[in-house]
Amino acid sequence: MELEGKVAVITGASSGIGEGTARELANAGMKLVLTARRKSVLDEIAEQLDTDVATLDGDMTDEGLPERLIDLAMERFGSCDCVFNNAGTMVVGKAADIDLEAMCHMVRINVEAVFRLAIVAMRHLVKQGHGYLINTSSILGTKVRETTGAYAGTKYAVEALTEDLRMQARGTGVRVCALEPGLVETHLQDHFPVHPKDLLNIKKLVQPADIGRMIRFILEQPDHVAIPRILVMPADQGM
Repeated sequence: MELEGKVAVITGASSGIGEGTARELANAGMKLVLTARRKSVLDEIAEQLDTDVATLDGDMTDEGLPERLIDLAMERFGSCDCVFNNAGTMVVGKAADIDLEAMCHMVRINVEAVFRLAIVAMRHLVKQGHGYLINTSSILGTKVRETTGAYAGTKYAVEALTEDLRMQARGTGVRVCALEPGLVETHLQDHFPVHPKDLLNIKKLVQPADIGRMIRFILEQPDHVAIPRILVMPADQGM
């Protein structure tokens, strides 16, 4: 895809991977639709980007948000060429003490909300005959470590849907990818008693900008090349 002037929708865009990807795609000349819950942060990021940006604050569990995001891209820019389905949260813990309500809310965000946007995006992209859907999975979308089963389960679900949609998209001009980050310098694990980087003795985490470059790499491949999944992790992360 030639990225100059193309349009990307990015969820979870107010920090971390979403923000890092927004900055990289803006540098590539793409126009952006950014969404997250914090409007003031979205607007601040938009002002810093040297491209056309539309923002829409909202909670991904809002059933109507996926349609509004696609509609905003079409109304503002006349196109929607990429959907980066990135918003998510992480709750882990032992069965004896995990917060059940927080766990179930995670499932709503990581599975239900991701599935809704993925399906809405696919309907739009297939109808127009081109585009890219990228769903954020995790290194834990293919394996489990102790106390992470609920979170890993949500990412296994993302992997399954992404692979199905990839097969459904064959011959339509649409490509579908699962992004599988390892440990990234974000706020996702800030609430953990001990950060995984300390448990795993990782000296340098992947940065959001690194993920942004990977997303750009995926999008810039020629039409005959598909990247169904891409794992990005710190060089010294063992699992």
